[in-house]
Formats: sequence, C-alpha cells, structure tokens
Amino acid sequence: MSDALSTDPVVGLALGSGSARGWAHIGIIQGLEAMGLRPQVVVGTSIGALVGAVYVSGQLDAFAEWVQTLTSREVFRFLDFSFTGGVVKGETLFSFFESQHRNPDISSLAQRYASVATEMSSGREIWINKGPILPAARASCALPGLFSPVQFDGQWMLDGGLVNPVPVSTCRAMGADLVIAVNLNAQLVGRHFSRAAEPAEPSPDERARDRGWWDRVRDYMSSGGSDEEGGSPRFFDVIASSVNIMQDRITRSRMAGDPPDLTLVPELRDFALMDFHRAKEAIAEGRRLVEQHQDLLRRWRPAPPAEKPAEDAAAEARTRKGDPPQGDT
Repeated sequence: MSDALSTDPVVGLALGSGSARGWAHIGIIQGLEAMGLRPQVVVGTSIGALVGAVYVSGQLDAFAEWVQTLTSREVFRFLDFSFTGGVVKGETLFSFFESQHRNPDISSLAQRYASVATEMSSGREIWINKGPILPAARASCALPGLFSPVQFDGQWMLDGGLVNPVPVSTCRAMGADLVIAVNLNAQLVGRHFSRAAEPAEPSPDERARDRGWWDRVRDYMSSGGSDEEGGSPRFFDVIASSVNIMQDRITRSRMAGDPPDLTLVPELRDFALMDFHRAKEAIAEGRRLVEQHQDLLRRWRPAPPAEKPAEDAAAEARTRKGDPPQGDT
C-alpha cells in the first residue's frame, strides 16, 4: 500500500534483534539518511526496537555519539544484577536512558513505528504502535534468562526475538511496499556472552581491575571451567548460545515465509552477546553495508518534485507579493 498522494513506494525498515550487534543498526540508518532514503515505516525487535525508537524520535546522532564512548566498565555498571526473572533487571540502564532522551508519543511522529514483544502468559506476538515510545521499546528488550520481563499495559512482556527476530511481516502490515531487513542473527551459533571486558585503551591498572571484576562475575555464575579448558560450559555462555541458536532458527523460518526486498547482514562474527562497548566497529560495519548496496537503495529514494513551468512559478511569486494575477482583460 503506497501513500495516497504519492507514486513513490513506501519503504520499511525491519531492525532485528541481536543484543550488542544491534549498534550496526545505527550505521545502517545513518547511511540511508546520507543518501536521501528515509524509511516511512520503522519496526524493531529488542535492540532494534530501541535503536528504531531513538531514530524516529530524532535523537539518533546524539545517541550514536554516546554509545561510542562506552567502555566495558560503564556497560556493566548499568547492569543491575538480579535473580528475579533474569540475571539483569535493566532498570538502571533504562532509567538513565529515559533521563537523557525525549519520550514522545508514537502517534505524534512523522514516521510509523512499532516494537515487537512477546506476551509471557500466552506467547502471543505483540505489536506496540501507540503510547510513549520508550516504554514500547523497553517492552521488546527482555532476553530470557538474561533480562527480567517487563510489565506493559498490565501484561508481562518478553523479548520480541522469541517470536519475530526480524519483523518483516510487521513492516508490511504497517503499509511498507519495500522492506529493508537487518538480520543480526546470521553467523551466531558458537558466539558467547562477551569476547572481552576491557575498556578501549585502558591503563594497566584499569585493565586489571576490569578483568578482575568481570572474571569474578563470570566465576560466580559459572557451573565449572570454560569449554576451552575442557570443563563444562559457563552459565553466561549457556544463555548466549541458547539465545543464538533459538533466534537463528526462528529468523530462518520467519524470513523464508515472508522474505524482505533486501536483507542486510552485518559481518560481526566475533561480536558476542554483551559486547556493547564495541559500538564504533558495529556502526562502521552498518555504514559499509549501505555503501555496498547503494546502487539498489538509490533506486528506492523518493523522486524529486517535478519543476513547475516558468509561468506558474512567476504567478505564484506575484501572489506571494500581493500583486494581482496577470492575464487577458
């Protein structure tokens, strides 16, 4: 379905789930905007819901600057560890986020937006496209076993990646003729919780403190030695591997039944689930992907407005000045 007053196709952007790999969404959106292609429909699952919310509310550039300053110490400082419904409650992170960002109502936005969540009691796929945008995004971000469920509109919500990791179908239902899908769930099997816990360019003392803190957390939650050492897998690695396998299989199934017009797959093979401190790499990869597909994407840009005949332009100019129209007397 296209806009009634335009022959241009309605372009939708389906931003997939994938935890820290989701920073690639930022680079993809920035690349699309730089070439003059602004999707009219933006739908996100999990980290895609969060980045999409920031984008459609006009705050993406400032957000991109902030995430690129994050170190591993700052990331884990935001993780309020808990054992109620998940390892991480997420309240500290999202409270900080809401204090730093506007929270407009979705209905007031120029672009159509929805987040995808999973209703815990029924397993239903829920599309949230009304109300304040940040709670809508937060409801989509609750990875089982890692982030605690979120209460939204009287119901407990789990991560949208459980039912629709790359929400192509939602984009089409919201009126998109062409859908660009960002699939973060390829190349995942075998990826673990965190590749490293070191800030960018730390001092020796800072590096030692970071490793010591993170190792204590990992050891506390571990069921034995690491798999590299021949022992049983660690707790966090079990969670990460399980989530990766699940999302990979669901993504393959959903996208086979409802394929997008273009699929962008960031090459982030060594990105682990919680590598949020590596935003600069992921953003650069997102921009690279857009450049790689620029020939196709440029064809989807809105057509420039047709130039009006010179006499029509002159008549409009006289009207603006208050002069009477010229013609036969």
